[in-house]
Amino acid sequence: MLVFVGGLVISVLPSSSGVAALPWLSDLRSATSGRMLAMAIVVIGLGLASSAWLQLVRVSGDRRLEEGDRLALVRRASACWVVPLLLAPPMFSRDGWSYGAQGVMTHLGLSPYVWAPNILDGEIVEAVDPMWRSTLTPYGPVPLIWGSAAAGVTVDPWLLAVAHRLLSLVGLVLLAWAVPRLARWSGVDAARSSALVLASPLMVAHGVAGLHNDVLMVAVGAVALVVAVEHGWVPGAVLVGVAAAVKLPAGLFGIGVVLLSLPLVATHAQRTWRTAAVALVAVGTLAGIGAVSGLGVGWVHALGVPGEVLTPMSVSTQLGRLVELMTGLDAVATVRGLGSALLLAIAVGVALRARTGCPRAAVRATAGVALAAVVLSPVVHHWYLLWCLPLLAVCHLPRRGERVLLHVSWLGGLVAPLDSSLAGADGIIALAVALVAGTALVQSLAHRRHEAQAEVRVEPSRAPQAAR
Repeated sequence: MLVFVGGLVISVLPSSSGVAALPWLSDLRSATSGRMLAMAIVVIGLGLASSAWLQLVRVSGDRRLEEGDRLALVRRASACWVVPLLLAPPMFSRDGWSYGAQGVMTHLGLSPYVWAPNILDGEIVEAVDPMWRSTLTPYGPVPLIWGSAAAGVTVDPWLLAVAHRLLSLVGLVLLAWAVPRLARWSGVDAARSSALVLASPLMVAHGVAGLHNDVLMVAVGAVALVVAVEHGWVPGAVLVGVAAAVKLPAGLFGIGVVLLSLPLVATHAQRTWRTAAVALVAVGTLAGIGAVSGLGVGWVHALGVPGEVLTPMSVSTQLGRLVELMTGLDAVATVRGLGSALLLAIAVGVALRARTGCPRAAVRATAGVALAAVVLSPVVHHWYLLWCLPLLAVCHLPRRGERVLLHVSWLGGLVAPLDSSLAGADGIIALAVALVAGTALVQSLAHRRHEAQAEVRVEPSRAPQAAR
């Protein structure tokens, strides 16, 4: 019930960032006091939802219940969280409006790889973040094809955003199918892994409410791994190409397809040939989708667009800025380049040295590469953590590692309202930080108390067995 109420609160009164898509909020959100009220209500809603999620994670790991029953519970709870958000405008980010504008352009025959949203007129352009109105899109053709189809039905900005949210829901459904299978490969509880992924505040706040394409990208990539084992590496590589046609980083899943499809003892020559073959099929699929849609591969020229923003979560960016402060040299671009080179070296090393023919090891290796991609990327937003969340959740992690994953997923959702549109709004930022910190502290203490109580309940049941 808390999940539904929390989702309803944050969808009825979205965060103070972004466009006032709800007409009756236009005046309210124009005033600082109104924006502070909206921010407070949103954080409270996220707090209610995350409290319910922490409780769901505990229940999902209760081995006294059948795994199938617990998995069904997780899926029902995830649906309850998502339903109130279906008709909400893009939240915590204005990227959803950009997707809508790009779909309209594609429908009109104006390639977003050639033209920027500012070529359009009307409400949809006004909703796009000013930072991206004059830039090309770095996304693959899949979301553009979908956006074009939606624009053929309506040009209402809100409905276009809702149409793109359906892609996020498709991603959730695919993850609901793939995650239990990946978890069983590693001997991990499928219900608990699904709870960590499907109903995670990080997933719901950024993937569904924020309707970022990363959900569909990682979902198709996860399905590619399952298909590679059950149906062979060729269809797995095709799905990697489809995932890359959503967002290019999905190409990293090709490493998992390579490792899964080779025998237990594979030579460097076999690894090299299989890597080349998977890459050829994936790139061919990506190029084929572009050719059939008429969009081509123009996204290659726009891959540098996200790099125009210096995000605080990017390690390489912050190191570059530190070097600049110490030396006075323009070092950000250089350090970013070194980070990307290191990521490439890690990916190649994993492809050539990681264990082959073992699904558990292949998923773990792919999760490591995905995590490295997030850490070393020149641009990192909160929702980039979705790249590795499903893979890490199905790995056999030490207790401390699982706690870190739990807290990152939980806090990643709570801090969603603190987006870049709040720049300069010191009072609102201070209020949001205080509310998030207070909510996090209360929930952390409550979660630890529940864990301690669970351990106490388990010990007596073990004692008689030990005595016998």
